[in-house]
Amino acid sequence: MNVDGVKNGIVLDHIKAGESMNIYQLLQLDKLDCCVAIIQNVKSEKYGKKDIIKIDTELEVDLDALGYIDNHITVNVVENGELARKLHLELPETLTSVIQCKNPRCITSVEQEIVHKFKLVNKEKKTYRCVYCDAEYK
Repeated sequence: MNVDGVKNGIVLDHIKAGESMNIYQLLQLDKLDCCVAIIQNVKSEKYGKKDIIKIDTELEVDLDALGYIDNHITVNVVENGELARKLHLELPETLTSVIQCKNPRCITSVEQEIVHKFKLVNKEKKTYRCVYCDAEYK
């Protein structure tokens, strides 16, 4: 199968197999007026199988949200058909407006204007806690 290369845009590589649609929805790629290619279950020596998303437009992506979903994703920035930058993601130390606190007694449940913020408390288990009520996000 052939999928054209990206002239100016980004390529999200090394996405965990099956997660590309979650990223597509998170980044609201359906609202873009450009070519977006989702390639699923690509053979990978490192991961066995992986997904790839190619976006043929310059786009600011939320690296924290991507790092939270899958911190093994590689963000390749393409300019004039050439790889300009390669970004490797990590689990973000804080998440803002990516996940929501489920604690009904949290201030974010009562005050709708307050931004949901979480801090990373355990990197190995990928555990985040609400900065307001200290509830663990599951």
